[in-house]
Amino acid sequence: MGVRTGALVLVVVLIAALAALNWGGLSAPTIMSIGVMQVTAPLGLIMLGLTALLGLMFLVYVFYLQSTLMLDTRRHTKELQAQRELADKAEASRFTELRAFIEAQEQKQATRAADMERAVLARVDQSDNTMAAHIGQLEDRLDRRSATIITPPPGA
Repeated sequence: MGVRTGALVLVVVLIAALAALNWGGLSAPTIMSIGVMQVTAPLGLIMLGLTALLGLMFLVYVFYLQSTLMLDTRRHTKELQAQRELADKAEASRFTELRAFIEAQEQKQATRAADMERAVLARVDQSDNTMAAHIGQLEDRLDRRSATIITPPPGA
């Protein structure tokens, strides 16, 4: 129990105790003025009733404030949940965009690697052809030399 609630309960208990101990004085009829006329009524009971009515009005006001606060809290919670869902969707969208970007980069890299492989293979083929041509030229020279050495010169 909080300090405020304890103080409120203490005041209510004191009012009830005073009313019980002084019931004879509270219920004694007196002449009282209500502005336009005078009435004979128990002033203590009227004051006690007005105090009870005031307490009841404060309780209704407290319940009204509490319910208003709860409704506002619920509304804020719903708004926060909607914002959280919106942020989650935006984050998922960014992840999707990032995945698409990475896949595009991988595709470019794969294309670049394939182009480089083709270029290297073409260069290797060109080197093979060049080497084969040089070897063919060397073989032709060797064949011509050996043909000139083996065949006797004309007129010998």
